[in-house]
Amino acid sequence: MANTKDPFEFQEFEEAESLLEETRDATTINIDDVNEFRKQRRPGRDEVEEDLLANDDKAELLSGQKKNAPFWSFDYYQKFFDVDTYQVRSRIIGSVLPWRGKNFIDLYVRRNPDLYGPFWICATLVFAIAICGNLSKFLVNLGSPNYKYTAEFGKVTIAATVIYSYAWLVPLALWGFLLWRNSKVMNLVTYSFMEIVCAYGYSLSIYIPAVVLWIIPSEGLRWFSVVLALCLSGSVLLLTFWPAIKDDHIRVSIAFMSAIVVLNVLLAVGFKAYFFSSESPHQQTNNSSVVTLVQSKPHT
Repeated sequence: MANTKDPFEFQEFEEAESLLEETRDATTINIDDVNEFRKQRRPGRDEVEEDLLANDDKAELLSGQKKNAPFWSFDYYQKFFDVDTYQVRSRIIGSVLPWRGKNFIDLYVRRNPDLYGPFWICATLVFAIAICGNLSKFLVNLGSPNYKYTAEFGKVTIAATVIYSYAWLVPLALWGFLLWRNSKVMNLVTYSFMEIVCAYGYSLSIYIPAVVLWIIPSEGLRWFSVVLALCLSGSVLLLTFWPAIKDDHIRVSIAFMSAIVVLNVLLAVGFKAYFFSSESPHQQTNNSSVVTLVQSKPHT
């Protein structure tokens, strides 16, 4: 019986052996080494997830669409604290140096409003008013034999309530009014709520050095600093909001700008009148006694 070979049996070919004999220094690759290399280079789960996230970010950037986080999440407010020292410093300087035709929002805030600067400006102003108000009261009553100094910590609460209400509720009212007028009158300049909050927050920075000057028991110096801070802060706000309302009806524009000025005046004068009294309690008692004696004096 003839000896038949199995076609599926591994066979060594003479040509391959001769080729290897001629090129012994050549590099050969084993199939087992290739499989082992592929196993080692197989990416892990973390690498795959990072690649997928990177591809998603690239796709969002190329399409020009970015997923917005809901306003109740921390991710939504994180972008409003993404500012550097240079931006905050330039915005503070711009808020205390008003120039004709200079719009604070267009020059410093547009497309990148922040809450970092307004938050810390308001916080600094709160503690500055509370501390300087207590120091002013101490200096006014210094030397009075019946005076005993007691710190008034309640001023911190009152100052915080007034300042943060002014920095948030007033911009909310202005933003709502501008939206309403924009639906009535076309081609009006619109500002977002965060842009208005940013403008109002930075406009309060001028009151911090003014409050420090109010420690000095001099009514002339105090009122001078009040008027100066009021003019600088009010000018920045007027120059910022006038382009947004100038194309509306004249009466509406005047009422809108007048409301901004009146609220700013009430804030500054209220700080001066409530937290920095010009008379000591001893002087107030003497004045009230004199008034009582005059009123009780019989007419002849």
